[in-house]
Amino acid sequence: MRSVDQKEFLGGQGTVHFDHVLEAEEMHGMNRVYAKVTLQKGCSVGYHVHNGDGEDYYVIKGTATIDDNHERTLTLKEGEHYFTPSGKGHSLTNLQDEELQVMALIIYDHEKQA
Repeated sequence: MRSVDQKEFLGGQGTVHFDHVLEAEEMHGMNRVYAKVTLQKGCSVGYHVHNGDGEDYYVIKGTATIDDNHERTLTLKEGEHYFTPSGKGHSLTNLQDEELQVMALIIYDHEKQA
């Protein structure tokens, strides 16, 4: 499993830690990212829009705050998930004292699959 720390990821705050479960080539063109993402208090994945793929976040630990396409703010607890389809945007923030862990899966649209 490859681990990576990204500072100010996609314009976010702090450092985001990624534990990549599978690499893109191991997913045979179906998915781009499959990773456990860890954020400490005050850290975030910056707002970004998905084009040609969608992303699902599944909360393993902690509480996630999601900007859902600049339309609403969602709070997700352990065991809950949120999917952003192609053409829509989101950000992910940890506003709590407890560490936030989510599984992130980026799935290509049918047209982008190899």
